[in-house]
Amino acid sequence: MSEKSTRNGWFQGSEIHCCSPTSSRSRSYRLILLGPPGVGKGTQAQLLSEKLRACHLSTGDLFRSAACQSDLSPALEAALSAMRRGELVSDELVMSMIRERQHCLHCQGGFLLDGVPRTICQAKALDELLHELDVDLDAVISYELPLEQIVDRLGGRRTCSGCKAVYHLKSNPPKAVGVCDQCGGELICRDDDRPEAITVRMKAYDAATRPLNDHYANQGRLLKISADGSPLEILQRTLDALGGIVLNRRARERV
Repeated sequence: MSEKSTRNGWFQGSEIHCCSPTSSRSRSYRLILLGPPGVGKGTQAQLLSEKLRACHLSTGDLFRSAACQSDLSPALEAALSAMRRGELVSDELVMSMIRERQHCLHCQGGFLLDGVPRTICQAKALDELLHELDVDLDAVISYELPLEQIVDRLGGRRTCSGCKAVYHLKSNPPKAVGVCDQCGGELICRDDDRPEAITVRMKAYDAATRPLNDHYANQGRLLKISADGSPLEILQRTLDALGGIVLNRRARERV
């Protein structure tokens, strides 16, 4: 069986085995990833997936993949229909999508759940589902960064109006100011990357998602990780903290 996860089971909602067996690794990890826009959670998810060889179960990737599919599961079809109408996808519908893919939570290679839960209601429903499946969550990783740094990161982002390539004025600038290296298109600042829009997005995140930190802290599963520094520095910080919490839990279980 291939060592590389294809995530076909996640995208198709079928019981396709998409990871290598646990015999090829020291252990498998079952994690939830949290963090506001701009902290680099997507980059860390990719790095962690490669390092731990765990499936990256992203609801964002699931929605993007669904746009190219014709045969969709009932919950996913309903979720996409709601999004097309400009409506929020309800907690019940989100959890129905996860239940349709519950076999992915049994993946022998472990998983990184990204994009859910976003609310306390979803978190409690996920707790119940994991309990039903007899799946033990190792940790919940929450990437943290001060608001001013998030504004700086997102506010400096520029997107090509043509090919949609993404640049950053400081960390990844184009060769010519305002011009895309790839297609020569004009680079623009998206409306949701403007400072005032970022502040609104962060307030929405704080209201809906920050309370999850308390929920998982009470379970002894929360790991707050500083998202300051290079991607590899943040990755190492995450791995060090993850190793510590798993060792502590094992010690408590032996008492």
